[in-house]
Amino acid sequence: MELFGYTIKKQGEVQTERSFVPPSDDGALDTIKAGGYYGTYLDLEGVAKNESEQIKRYRETALMADVDSAINDIVNEAIANLDDETPVKIDLNNVKVSASIKKNIEEEFKNIVHMLQFNDRAQDYFRRWYIDGRMYFHKVIDTAKPRQGITDIRYIDPRKIRKVRNVIKEKDIKTGVEFIKRVDEFFVYNEKGISTTSTVNPSASINAQGLQITKDAISFITSGLFDVDNNMVLSYLHKVIKPANQLRMMENALVIYRLARAPERRIFYIDVGNLPKLKAEQYLKDIMNRYRNKLVYDAQTGEIRDDKKTMSLLEDFWLPRREGGKGTQIETLPGGQNLGEIADIEYFQKKLYQSLNVPMTRLTQEGGMNFGRASEITRDELKFTKFIGKLRRKFSTLFNDLLKTQLILKGVMTVQDWDEMVDDVQYKYAQDAYYAESKDQELLRSRIEILGQLAPFDGQYVTKKYIQNHVLRFTEQEVEEMDKAMEEQKATSMDYSAPLEDPNQPGNILTKGAPFPAAPEGSAKKPNGNK
Repeated sequence: MELFGYTIKKQGEVQTERSFVPPSDDGALDTIKAGGYYGTYLDLEGVAKNESEQIKRYRETALMADVDSAINDIVNEAIANLDDETPVKIDLNNVKVSASIKKNIEEEFKNIVHMLQFNDRAQDYFRRWYIDGRMYFHKVIDTAKPRQGITDIRYIDPRKIRKVRNVIKEKDIKTGVEFIKRVDEFFVYNEKGISTTSTVNPSASINAQGLQITKDAISFITSGLFDVDNNMVLSYLHKVIKPANQLRMMENALVIYRLARAPERRIFYIDVGNLPKLKAEQYLKDIMNRYRNKLVYDAQTGEIRDDKKTMSLLEDFWLPRREGGKGTQIETLPGGQNLGEIADIEYFQKKLYQSLNVPMTRLTQEGGMNFGRASEITRDELKFTKFIGKLRRKFSTLFNDLLKTQLILKGVMTVQDWDEMVDDVQYKYAQDAYYAESKDQELLRSRIEILGQLAPFDGQYVTKKYIQNHVLRFTEQEVEEMDKAMEEQKATSMDYSAPLEDPNQPGNILTKGAPFPAAPEGSAKKPNGNK
């Protein structure tokens, strides 16, 4: 079966390994099986039944004000929005290839960033990936001229595409064990959306659902979180759904309570005497309509009308009283006394920020930001920094996949070469300039302090090499460059503070070995020392 797209394979690839377990994947792959089956389960927490419902719930949760504010903090920390610097750069210092290949890799990476419009849409892409938990891009190439590489990169809505694999097995004649013969992975795209769930065998309707696309034609990255029971990729907002719903309900309940308890209402006890029940109720209604005046403003027509039929929670209470008790009486029901208590709201806000891995100090704006020493940085900020580093590392797999396809199509390297060097490729994300400089200055200050304390022991207990490697944290390349630069500086330096030597002496630094001409005969010095 020929699939829409293209496939990148190793030349002369022959599979000799045998295993009875399919290879690991990024999660949420529908495996096609020979026999159909149906399964049901009891949903107690309102978990989505398919990825479309799941992504819709994530996006609705992200629209909450508190969640949106926390997501903005995460996105701004991960992708710095600087005018004079690109959001991400490639670092090939650890890659052991020639300088010309490094130059080609850097050029192709710039082309990929340009096709993605990453300089303008970096935060938008990162936000989509963080909320949805997955991201798909179609790598468009000219099949007539594949050596031109990727010509365009287009974003795909994750609700319209699904990754599927077909595991083909063969039984060993001797042992009777079924080993994995081949694993075919591809994507299924449907403009109307993919509705297949993991509880139904997808082999029955996979061909009728949409267009089949080869694996290499799609760039696919996930959050790394995976629900094994429901076979779904989870977003980082999955654990935020419950505290977000609780916070929303508490805020709504607080508003309703304040509206109902804020005004001071009156209680009318109406004496109905010995009237029968029906006549007593009619008498009470007549009294209510006589002294009750409810005006309602109609926003559609702009008119003010009388609406006495509906009783609001904000109105007075009318209660009948039988003969033998007190007469007609009017009392005042005081308003709520604890309307300013929002401890419950603050508690669920903290739970929400904890589920988002955002420090509690960012919930309140009064504290401000601290750019002091590392000892003054809170533990929550340190954990948040490590969490941002984890997100960047996972998001960088997008560039690895796109760069691999581009380099192989253009013939810069082979699949084997890329597999050997991909672990050494790193990506440097832009950071806030003031924060980065403050951090570097603090590290340099602490190293200089330790250097001053070890200076008396140089040559006695420690060596210069040890100080350069373990105190100043220089690499071997930096040590060589420093030594070479110091030798050149020593050879060309001039000491202006030293007293001038006799100009007539040969080899003087001012004359560079050429003596000054001798003084003419008959010249004499004046008494004041002038020549």
